[in-house]
Amino acid sequence: MVQLVIGEKGEGKTKKMLDYVHEAMKTAAGNIVYLDKSSRNIHELDNKVRLINVSEYPIQNTDQFIGFICGICSQDYDLEAMYLDGFLKIAKLEGKDISDALTQLNRVSEQFHVKIVLSVTLSMDELPEFARAQVLS
Repeated sequence: MVQLVIGEKGEGKTKKMLDYVHEAMKTAAGNIVYLDKSSRNIHELDNKVRLINVSEYPIQNTDQFIGFICGICSQDYDLEAMYLDGFLKIAKLEGKDISDALTQLNRVSEQFHVKIVLSVTLSMDELPEFARAQVLS
């Protein structure tokens, strides 16, 4: 299942994401991965959460990013959840339609039974219609 944390820049999406990670750690039976565009939140995360600084990898477009996500899923059979902070930036989707990427991530989430939570700098009106039901309150 893919869930979305939406809002404009500076509205506290990262704090919400970190709160969701901390809550998930209380009951996690598997591994949790946090993807970000930098390592600045490393001290905010439990040491059991794997932080991946996506900017360290040569991802040039959305298809490569989806492949990167699939690679993470394929190497960790105990992966329970992925949190992607700054989704539009790390997936190379700023200013683009996110429908196809969300559809692909929904498939990956279902196929590998991995919860995926994305922070997305968009308003509810800017989201594709099908994605509005995936927004966390």
